[in-house]
Amino acid sequence: MIDRALALFQLCDSNFPTGSFSHSFGLETYIQENLVHDKKSFSKWLKVYLHEQLVFSDGLASRLAYEALVEGDLDKVWELDRLLTVQNLARESREGTQRMGERMLTIVEELYKIPITAEYRGRIKEKRSFGHSALVFTMVGHYLQVEKEMTIRYYLYSTIAALVQNAVRAIPLGQTTGQQIIHDFQKELVIASEKIMKLDSIEFGIVSPGLELAQMEHERVNVRIFMS
Repeated sequence: MIDRALALFQLCDSNFPTGSFSHSFGLETYIQENLVHDKKSFSKWLKVYLHEQLVFSDGLASRLAYEALVEGDLDKVWELDRLLTVQNLARESREGTQRMGERMLTIVEELYKIPITAEYRGRIKEKRSFGHSALVFTMVGHYLQVEKEMTIRYYLYSTIAALVQNAVRAIPLGQTTGQQIIHDFQKELVIASEKIMKLDSIEFGIVSPGLELAQMEHERVNVRIFMS
């Protein structure tokens, strides 16, 4: 018998090939400006990214999408796909999330036969949807009957873990330091997921201007190893 939570956690594996290793979502800009240069400064950046961007974008979208799936309101899911894309002002980050979403969707379709992911793929092919990993992840969580808050928390973990691995390469940090940061962030993930459960839908898209500007500025950094 399949362990549904463990099956969903497979999508959190840093080896799950969504292309997240190619994107820093503005972190590289902070590294170039020497604002992030060690464990302490990176942890500070990561906390801001989690609580001031991820919570109000991908995290809240995941909750709203899960609720829409429970209600069978697919129009709401497709609207969230549009909002996640158009509210992402930085071109590189916007395109990066689309590529990651499409890649995750392709792999998920090889693992599961979920009608809504097939429909999502069709909509993307017809250019009626854009594709986003938060929505694909939520579709799988709902299909596997993993509870809503746990699905959200797993998604947040997958994003944070990927960013930590990218920081290990870019700052650089040691692998042990990276694992210490992931361990330390477990309580932050609980706080973040609990906050998401209490947010009003009108709060979707409230993100830190500093993070958005850094994501935009990434196009002009002198030396880069990431696509965003």
